[in-house]
Amino acid sequence: MKKNILSTLALCAVVGLSSCDSFLELDPLDKVSGDRLTETDGGMKALLATVYVTVPMEDFVFRPYTGFNARSYDGVNGSSNIAFLSDEAARSEGGGDIKEGFDYWPYSDIRQVNIFIETVKSSQEKGLLSQEDATRMIAEARFARAYIYFGLVKRYGGVPIIDRVQDGDYVPGDSEALRVPRSTESDTWKFVINEFGEAAKDLPATRDGYRFTKWGALGMKSRAALFAASLAKYWDKAPLAGEAVNQKLVGLSKSEADYFYGECIAASDEILNNYDGTLYGANPGSVAEARENFQKLFIQATPVDEVLLARGYVDGSVNNNRSGHGWSLYYSLAQVNPGALRYGRFSPTLDLVDLFEDYTDDGTGKSAPIKTRADGNEANVPNVQLEGNVKATNPYIQYSSLSEPFLNKDARLQASVIVPGSSYAGIPILMQGGLVETTGKVVVYNNSSAQGKDGKTYFAFGAEGTSSYSGFGNIGNSENGNYTTTGFSVRKYMEEEKFSSLSSRDNSVTTPFIDIRLAEIYLNYAEAVVESGKGDQNKAAMLLNAIRHRAAHKDNIPLTLENVLKERRVELAFEGKRYWDMIRRRENHVYYNGGMRSALVPMIDLRTDTPSYIFVRANFHGDEKQNGRTFTPQSYYRAIPGTASNGLVQNPGY
Repeated sequence: MKKNILSTLALCAVVGLSSCDSFLELDPLDKVSGDRLTETDGGMKALLATVYVTVPMEDFVFRPYTGFNARSYDGVNGSSNIAFLSDEAARSEGGGDIKEGFDYWPYSDIRQVNIFIETVKSSQEKGLLSQEDATRMIAEARFARAYIYFGLVKRYGGVPIIDRVQDGDYVPGDSEALRVPRSTESDTWKFVINEFGEAAKDLPATRDGYRFTKWGALGMKSRAALFAASLAKYWDKAPLAGEAVNQKLVGLSKSEADYFYGECIAASDEILNNYDGTLYGANPGSVAEARENFQKLFIQATPVDEVLLARGYVDGSVNNNRSGHGWSLYYSLAQVNPGALRYGRFSPTLDLVDLFEDYTDDGTGKSAPIKTRADGNEANVPNVQLEGNVKATNPYIQYSSLSEPFLNKDARLQASVIVPGSSYAGIPILMQGGLVETTGKVVVYNNSSAQGKDGKTYFAFGAEGTSSYSGFGNIGNSENGNYTTTGFSVRKYMEEEKFSSLSSRDNSVTTPFIDIRLAEIYLNYAEAVVESGKGDQNKAAMLLNAIRHRAAHKDNIPLTLENVLKERRVELAFEGKRYWDMIRRRENHVYYNGGMRSALVPMIDLRTDTPSYIFVRANFHGDEKQNGRTFTPQSYYRAIPGTASNGLVQNPGY
């Protein structure tokens, strides 16, 4: 466990434990006496920390190209995010493969958890642990192990299931004795779902720091079952062939979809019928209050009732123990950067922004895309930086301010996204990408200046100094990625209220990461019901609309798959869900068939007596440089590592 010393210290905070210094140098559990550990309170905490550190939560310190608990600063990857692998955001400077770039094969972690379970059982039998403590700790271990296997099955399909310590299986001279073949994908999903369910039975219903609870386990069961159900229903959208398919190591049959949807509905129902928490700020009195509530949900120092599973952090910059994170540093904009070296590289897409409704509340729930042209032609302009591609003679709508196109939008938009013309910590945010001179000449992605009809000088990026604007200053400059290049930046999870006191030191941010909350359970239930025809249709519609009512909508919309999926995207934006939603519903190879994410380029127009603003839809420059993104069906599964030595059947295409 020495390699996990720093992570273990962090997990002491995560699970609400203290006085951890005494066991930071412990060896792995197969090298130290379990009896010795369970003789003291500190030893018990050490045991528990070894379990929690194995959980592959895709949190603030998860980096798609590096792995879990990735806190070391490494330049580019320090500002990477799983959202950038989907259609909801992009890394500002471009780059990054849609496919995950690291292998996750945590069988050493699984062994540690299995040893932990046997150690706790043995210690309880010897009277070193009470039955109550032992039961809870074993349930926590089963939760962690189920989470590990969830991380595996969603990447690889069926994997070897090892749920006990194998030491007694070893036969000298027999290299095959310890080998466990891959289970089918179906059996692996059933194992994960069952383990979460069994853990839930023995976990407490009340919150205790950041330790696992019954509701977190049932929430993970709901999530895993919906994942498996979608794979079963949509497998034929991207079918594969090969030995792994023949042995059913990858792939699920349509006939299994109903079973998994039923498991999702049952787990969700158990939460909905018995958990006494509610949506945070469920009944706002105004749109402004709804926006404030939704923003505050994600920056609470301790999780609110809506949160079922979260991870906590402590400031890791003081003693250099790296147990915090850097979300509010890496993604702060140039105008409000507290001193981070890399910043402003989280660029939400126009694709996402277009999904949010306005407040017409006409009972349809339809999105209200941003309007840029009077003739309704909202197609992207390719290569906007090339002279002549943006024509000032086109009928662009003239707006009086940068913020005008976003007025009357769903409260969650500006609670989640910093849009042009909005403010952050009281500072007006300038995000412009171009300028139209009085002659009609258009300048894009170049901070040139021109004089308006009022005699004042205006800049294409909104200001002259590089710290005085927040957009588009890095296009064409690979050494400076510290600006949005889609016209938007992230607000969700950003510590706006603490802006003036934020440290510039890495790992200094302590905002908890929310892994599961009630809103996801509402959406899981609604999706499972509408996809399967099972469950309570009226209840599903009520849950769908409860989420919208929290956002200050007054109408009720019908329960349709389109409405549920749209609501899921706007409600859960930037929470690490969209990438996997596209995987489980087999959407990636369709969307990324040379597809490009979209940006919105605000431009100041000097042709009018008082400068106005036009907005140009554009292809995201990073995708345009690559001629669009591609994703092949084989990439829905990752390559099984080490097949030459472990003898496992490889996945198709590798």
